[in-house]
Amino acid sequence: MERRALPARRKGLVSPMLADGSKVGIIGGGPAGSFFGYFLLDMAERVGIDVTVDTIESRDFNSPGPAGCNMCGGIVSESLVQNLAAEGINLPPSVVQRGIDSYVLHTDLGSVRLETPTREKRIAAIHRGAGPRDLKETKWHSFDGHLQSLAVEKGVRLVHGRVDQIGRSDGRFWVKARGGEPQTYDLLAVAMGVNTAGLKLFDGLGVGYSPPKTTQTAIREYRLGAETIGKYFGNSMHVFLLDIPRLEFAAIIPKGDYTTVCLLGDDIDAALLDGFLTSAEVKGCFPPDWKWDQPACQCMPRINVKGSPQPYADGLVFIGDSGVTRLYKDGVGAAYRAAKAAATTVVFHGTSAEDFRQHYWPACNKMASDNSIGLFMFAFTRQIQRRRFARQAVTRMAASEQRNPGSARRMSTVLWDMFTGSAPYREVLTRTMHPLFISRLAADVAVALCSIPLGRTALWPGRRSEET
Repeated sequence: MERRALPARRKGLVSPMLADGSKVGIIGGGPAGSFFGYFLLDMAERVGIDVTVDTIESRDFNSPGPAGCNMCGGIVSESLVQNLAAEGINLPPSVVQRGIDSYVLHTDLGSVRLETPTREKRIAAIHRGAGPRDLKETKWHSFDGHLQSLAVEKGVRLVHGRVDQIGRSDGRFWVKARGGEPQTYDLLAVAMGVNTAGLKLFDGLGVGYSPPKTTQTAIREYRLGAETIGKYFGNSMHVFLLDIPRLEFAAIIPKGDYTTVCLLGDDIDAALLDGFLTSAEVKGCFPPDWKWDQPACQCMPRINVKGSPQPYADGLVFIGDSGVTRLYKDGVGAAYRAAKAAATTVVFHGTSAEDFRQHYWPACNKMASDNSIGLFMFAFTRQIQRRRFARQAVTRMAASEQRNPGSARRMSTVLWDMFTGSAPYREVLTRTMHPLFISRLAADVAVALCSIPLGRTALWPGRRSEET
């Protein structure tokens, strides 16, 4: 097959294109970088272009603790599992530590178990790295390491090192990793996270890049053992709707031998984290001898809550957390979609800023617009959190749906997609506007306002006593 470049002409100009011998650099070997390298080489092979792709990454995802951790709760949504399967990318049992088949919603008024809409274990609980810092026995492999190995099998060259210099010469970017020589690339893809100082290396380069807006979160790992986790948590992810200021979302994610506690909100701090962990609703999920102040591993990373307004320039594209991602949920899924859109752009359209504006930015803008709806929905959820009657109405409606298998589980589906990120916020909002959803919720609000007691409902096999 003849190998060639594919020029894209617009108004008499030829857009810069990848061609035989082109060099592509990727800074960051997490999901966004691995997906981009994988799809880029796959598409280039289809059109007959022979390119070289380097991924520069300082972490070793096979190492436990901070050396291999990407600071994430570790849930892969059902929609992403399905999309990856369609791409021929399957998650092996050595990576998936537990299949999540349900969620348990906890409030101060009771707990309700919500099953997956399809009643299948499609949500994967994983560790992004090898595991927490006190890991003594390797039973499962790193999710990020698995994706990285797939990219390497595709032909990506992995360069271990921390990038400490980035420059621009003759319209091309050069990158220097610590201890190495500068390497020049025809295209540079940036897949750094927001918890690194590396994004500051683009200051002064005149590329028009502004970093995303971030907020602080909290993640803790507790080693309980697989048997204890099965007894107290099962295959359910436990989420909490509690009246705690600045807390948007909190969850306990059961995995192999560890449970992960994850808090999202407005600049989570130690005081908020401790207040959550010592609440009756959280302590009631754990064994009686659980020591909330003795985690196996912990971090308080920052996350992207408002993406970069222009994640591209000539010969440069930002993907994943350094660009635009989904608000609070499904960051790996967002990395997959952005990486594929970016790879499609550079292979089939070109590498100029105009190419990215026309063909990559629409995918980013779609996520950014959906995040605006997500902000509204979380603001509305905060109002529910602050009002006892509203929490009671939501719990009552969800509990009633679970007791009637043949009924349409409208509240359960809304809660499910808000928790998992399996559907866009726009789609979730549309479901809440259905007349039957509104009428049923209004009825439960009326019951709550009339002070008819809900009782403490426990529709999951835990330690709480059940009342009917």
